[in-house]
Amino acid sequence: MNTAFSEEDLAFQQEVQAFIKQKYTPELAARAANPKTFKDAQIEWQKILFEQGWIAPNWPAEYGGTGWTPTQSYIFDNERAMAGISDVVPFGLKMVGPVIYTFGNDEQKERFLPAILSSDDWWCQGYSEPGAGSDLAALQTKAVLDGDDYIVNGAKIWTTYAQHADWIFCLVRTDSSGKRQSGISFLLIDMKTPGIEVRPIHTIDNYHSLNEVIFKDVRVPVANRIGEQDAGWTYAKALLAHERVSIAEVANSKRNLAEVKKLAQQEVNGGQTLYSDTAFRSRLAETEIELMALEYTELRVLASVSRGETPGPESSLLKIKGTEIQQAIQELRMQIAGYYCGVLGQDDIGHEFGSAARQAYMYGRAASIYGGSNEVQRNVIARAVLRV
Repeated sequence: MNTAFSEEDLAFQQEVQAFIKQKYTPELAARAANPKTFKDAQIEWQKILFEQGWIAPNWPAEYGGTGWTPTQSYIFDNERAMAGISDVVPFGLKMVGPVIYTFGNDEQKERFLPAILSSDDWWCQGYSEPGAGSDLAALQTKAVLDGDDYIVNGAKIWTTYAQHADWIFCLVRTDSSGKRQSGISFLLIDMKTPGIEVRPIHTIDNYHSLNEVIFKDVRVPVANRIGEQDAGWTYAKALLAHERVSIAEVANSKRNLAEVKKLAQQEVNGGQTLYSDTAFRSRLAETEIELMALEYTELRVLASVSRGETPGPESSLLKIKGTEIQQAIQELRMQIAGYYCGVLGQDDIGHEFGSAARQAYMYGRAASIYGGSNEVQRNVIARAVLRV
């Protein structure tokens, strides 16, 4: 693999840097960091990307994608991360959007894709249930056909940003008579539909991003079903492959690891920095080596996606190693912050870095579970690669 940037790539990198410096203002960054103004700030930034034509690097150009090479996508993602900018909210642009343009009909593409690209519609994901998480085929939310509608009853849980969402894409059970995977359908549901209730879940990091979504006699037009009835498992697997690639968060981990290096050389304990500790430096180096290896794997996957291929079992590998590396970096941050991590309460109490390190560590424990637990991903790899 040739890792040297061409002159065109270097010119594109400079263009991205200049664009970010001009458009991502300190005021916008402050609002994006505040949970109370996060949604408005995120939508504003995504609309800026949309107006620039940079909102969907992985979409085909015919549907509004950028037409970038894998190298350009890599450059943009790294510059975004190094500037401390959150990635786009994935549920519309990286999950349901690709499902719609791949498996949806022309009417669905015309109806939904433009609003996803412009961020006029905010989406959330209705997969996990109280009794069906990594074993997603155990889902019990039912959709019963009634004329031109489905009547949906059940519950979804751990639904990120459902409190903000305009739409939810859901896996629902439309047949219970055969194999579990064969009786599932993929529905697009308007969150304003009567019978939908969103119940907040406040997590241990003291933030509200997760929710439980209850469906009670919710009527959903058959026209909002993607593909064939009972064939939703096929579409769900394609979506999960894209989701797991995103969960790897290589660019964000590179920025966070650089921050760890910097902080470890500043925090002094007993007259010495933590970076001078051989054991700490060894652990840091091991994490950096694993991250470099993961980055090359991600580049290979990006190259295959650019050729129109769907990520295969390598998406599970990215998910496993990506989340393990994220957690390793979070543990290093906690080690640097030390006792400062023990301050609980409001965000503005105590040591700023310690509070941020604690919150990232607490929420980060879920990374190896959501998107399909890492144990399940190892089973996926075993079946797909080792044929066991």
